[in-house]
Amino acid sequence: MNVTGYPVLVLLISFIVLVISARLGVLFGKRSRLPEGAVHDDFGIIQGATLTLLGLIIGFTFSMALNRYDQRKNLEEEEANAIGTEYARAGLLPPHDAAKVRPMLIAYLDQRIAFYEASFFDDLSKIDAQTAKLQADLWSAVQAPAIAQPTPIVALVVEGMNDVLNSQGYTQAAWWNRIPNAAWGLMVMIAVFSNALVGFGARDAKRESKLLLILPLVVAIAFFLIADIDSPRAGTIRVHPQNLLSLSQSLRASKE
Repeated sequence: MNVTGYPVLVLLISFIVLVISARLGVLFGKRSRLPEGAVHDDFGIIQGATLTLLGLIIGFTFSMALNRYDQRKNLEEEEANAIGTEYARAGLLPPHDAAKVRPMLIAYLDQRIAFYEASFFDDLSKIDAQTAKLQADLWSAVQAPAIAQPTPIVALVVEGMNDVLNSQGYTQAAWWNRIPNAAWGLMVMIAVFSNALVGFGARDAKRESKLLLILPLVVAIAFFLIADIDSPRAGTIRVHPQNLLSLSQSLRASKE
């Protein structure tokens, strides 16, 4: 199981791990108390540099997750445009072929909406299988008139169908494009060392016990936000298929 796909789990695990790291830092700090003076000043520099590095890496990783989220949103819009354009171009086919292609496009549109709205608990294999079947049927539906009448107008319809099928592939690739686990591991390691250094430098662990919970909590929330944006299905911040839903409503309204 990929833990990063479950943001709430990331929040809980990271908070517990970081709190333990800070407490371990406190224990080591008691055994080797730094003397006042140059050595303590050097430790402050190292601690500040480590915390700065942690902040930069969290910001960089957040930017990566946000870019992937924006990419998924843009591809949803492109999918809606491609399907809507092909629905209009299908009218250029002979009436018999157009009457065959357009209902299949609406059924395909429903499957794409189901793909975006599905969660980890839904049976995605059925959606993927139905989508693949409709793609094959759609291509066959425009291939037959293209072979029978290879005109520029029919070629335009075939090109539009190619855009519809390609847009689904681009979307699937974007949903698979997640922050690598190696990047997560390195970021967590830096966060562990940072919290350990904060605990190590605590002068009065008893008085600062509540303060030692702040940094783990803040970092855990940052990890939660990154994992939430980077998780297409399990997160609370998800791509809503607004353009696809709007297209579905307009196409069904035009049939009435």
